[in-house]
Amino acid sequence: MATLIKNGTIVTGTDMYAADLLVEDELIACIAGGLDVDDVEVVDATGQYVMPGGVEVHTHLDMPFMGTCSSDDFETGTIAAAMGGTTTLVDFIVPEKGKPLSAGLATWRGKSEGKAVIDYGFHCCIVEMTDNTLDEMAEMVAEGITSFKMFTAYPGVLMADDGAIFRALRWAAKEGALLQFHCENGPAIAELVDEIAGRGDLAPKFHGQSRPSRLEGEATARVLALAEVAGAAAYIVHLTCNEALEAVRDARRRGVRAFAETCPQYLYLSSDDLAKPGFEGAKVVCSPPVRDAWHQEPLWRGLATGDLQVVATDHCPFNYVGQKDMGKDDFRKIPNGMPALETRMHLIHEGVNQGRLSLTRFVDAMCTQPAKLFGLYPQKGALVPGADADIVIWDPKREVDLSAAALHMRVDYSPYEGKKVMGGPTKVYRRGQLIVDGDRFLGAAGEGRYLRRQKFDQ
Repeated sequence: MATLIKNGTIVTGTDMYAADLLVEDELIACIAGGLDVDDVEVVDATGQYVMPGGVEVHTHLDMPFMGTCSSDDFETGTIAAAMGGTTTLVDFIVPEKGKPLSAGLATWRGKSEGKAVIDYGFHCCIVEMTDNTLDEMAEMVAEGITSFKMFTAYPGVLMADDGAIFRALRWAAKEGALLQFHCENGPAIAELVDEIAGRGDLAPKFHGQSRPSRLEGEATARVLALAEVAGAAAYIVHLTCNEALEAVRDARRRGVRAFAETCPQYLYLSSDDLAKPGFEGAKVVCSPPVRDAWHQEPLWRGLATGDLQVVATDHCPFNYVGQKDMGKDDFRKIPNGMPALETRMHLIHEGVNQGRLSLTRFVDAMCTQPAKLFGLYPQKGALVPGADADIVIWDPKREVDLSAAALHMRVDYSPYEGKKVMGGPTKVYRRGQLIVDGDRFLGAAGEGRYLRRQKFDQ
């Protein structure tokens, strides 16, 4: 049956206006005032916002890491995403060294097919640069995987040298791919980790002290200089600090196609959380680390002005008991990552409530810009006729508890335990099907579709 959503306020990345929205055959059929259609299910959205479903472009579901595996798989993770108002995500393939990228794709298809409840695509990490890698990347583009992640961190494991990065950037500029970068100075951090651990400082707070923000800023500036010379675009993942933001801003002023995301944890959590008594700080151990609180204000400003285009999560949860406590005596052994997928929309909407950004900028950063940058627009991230009917009805007056017991991520804690925010989804539609109604999940495993993404063209 077709669905007519009436009396709501349509909110896009650029506009707000009163109108009704008609859904037919999984697509948005019409948006207009005073629609009156026979034989439809009518949904009254009075006092609520009608927005595109959230588009989340940085997750790590069912990912092996540091001797364990992220606790959310493609079923539990996508259910949590839907409950939080996200209807599309892009996860990262992490291939094994010595094996072709296509083998990594096959593994991640096996993880996701029959499990995902929302539509999804893949990025691919480049864990080594061989004589065949660029040809393999071209094969991935043909499969609709048009973005690739490289690392300036983790020497000997994931780190690429500047020559490999430059070679990949030049290839991407010709082939319509977007390269993403984890920017920290890996060799310098390795020296600091050894020095700090060597003097017996092994508590969680020393994870942050071993990875200073200046080394993120340095690596960000270096990658963007390489992109500038290569004539390529570059996308900085999980940007945490003012030094890195300044590098992005300076590059954009020079005409570099520099794009960046930040994550909610860098807007709300700080080194004070890492330094909590006992082992509590392990709950927020991630890389790059949460920073001193003063960095939050420039990140919020960058998000409001568009110097930061996207808010993603780097969702990579590990249970506090049984996973995080692998490093109870040594911060180097704490699995890096935290739960964030379900709470992304709530936390950034709280920025709207606080006057930090407009409602249209909220939708732009959470839905439209990620869809545009990663080859999903206007199928996703838009409310226009012909787009997929991925729709969130959002009640700005709904109180939401961000404690672990109230959430759906498969993890035994919340970084925001006891925090309540105003604003949340009351109904979530994936391609016109109601999959969240209040606190009830109505979808089913395997209903999410794999998305072949368009080439990068910005």
